[in-house]
Amino acid sequence: MNRAKNLWVMAFVAIVIVLVVSVGFTAQEQVRLRMATTTSVDNSGLLGFLLPMFEKKTGIHVDVIAVGTGKALKLAENGDVDMVFVHDPEAEEAFMANKFGLNRRLVMINDFLIVGPPTDPAKAKGAPSLAEALKRIKTSGAPFVSRGDESGTHVKEKKLWAMVGGPPAREKYLETGQGMEETLRVAFEKRAYTLTDRGTYLATRKNFDLVPVFEGDPALNNLYSVIAVNPARYPHTKYKEAMSFINWITSTDGQKAIESFKVDGQVLFHPAAGKNGEFGR
Repeated sequence: MNRAKNLWVMAFVAIVIVLVVSVGFTAQEQVRLRMATTTSVDNSGLLGFLLPMFEKKTGIHVDVIAVGTGKALKLAENGDVDMVFVHDPEAEEAFMANKFGLNRRLVMINDFLIVGPPTDPAKAKGAPSLAEALKRIKTSGAPFVSRGDESGTHVKEKKLWAMVGGPPAREKYLETGQGMEETLRVAFEKRAYTLTDRGTYLATRKNFDLVPVFEGDPALNNLYSVIAVNPARYPHTKYKEAMSFINWITSTDGQKAIESFKVDGQVLFHPAAGKNGEFGR
C-alpha cells in the first residue's frame, strides 16, 4: 500500500515539475517589445484597450514606458526602447534626421483644448480667437498650470504662449513636471487653466470639474506617430517586432480599433494612418 502511495506521489511531483518547466519555457520564449510613449496615450486608456488585441494576434507583449514625448525620444536615442509612440512633429523630424529612427508613421489625431474652472475668471470662453483667449488668461491674474516636462503637450503650450509674447508672470505660472492627469489634478485644485489633450481630458474629466474654455482652432491639432528605433545604431533592439506593431496599428484592423475606443460614447482619437503617407525612413 505504501509503495503504491509513494509511486502516486512521485508521479504527481513529476507532473508538477513538467508543468512548471513548460510554463518557464513559455515565459522565456515570449517576445517582449519595449515602447516609450506619451502619458496622454497611456492615461486615456487607449493602450490598455489596444495592446491585448495586438498580443493576441502576434504573441508579442508590449512593455510600456509612459513619459513625456521628450523623455520618450531620449530613451530611444539611448537605445533603451525598441519603438516610440509620440506627438511632437518637430522633435520627431530631428529624431529621424539624426538617424535614430526608421519608418515614422502617422497613426491618429485628436486635439488640444484649454480648460479651466467653471467660473472662467479670465472670460476665455467668449474669446474670438485662440490668441485672444491666451491674452485674457495671461492678463486676468488667474493661475495657469503647465506640465513643464518637455512633453509634446508642453512643447505645444510653449509655442502657443509665444503667440502672445510669452506665458503669464512667474507667480501665476505653475509647472508640475508631471504627466497630463496629474497636471489636470493640480489645475483643478488651484482653480487654474491648463492645456490638455482631448483624450486625457475625456478619460479623466469625472475626477475634476474643469471645463473647456477654448477649442477647435487648427493650431490645436495633435498628431500622434509611431517610430521604430534604428537597428543600425542599436542592433539589440527588436526592429522586426517593432515593425509588427507599426504595421498592425496602421492597418485597417488597428485603425478600426482606435476608432472604436470611446469614453462616455465619445471617440478619443481619430485614425489618420496614410493621410500624410510615410514621413520618411
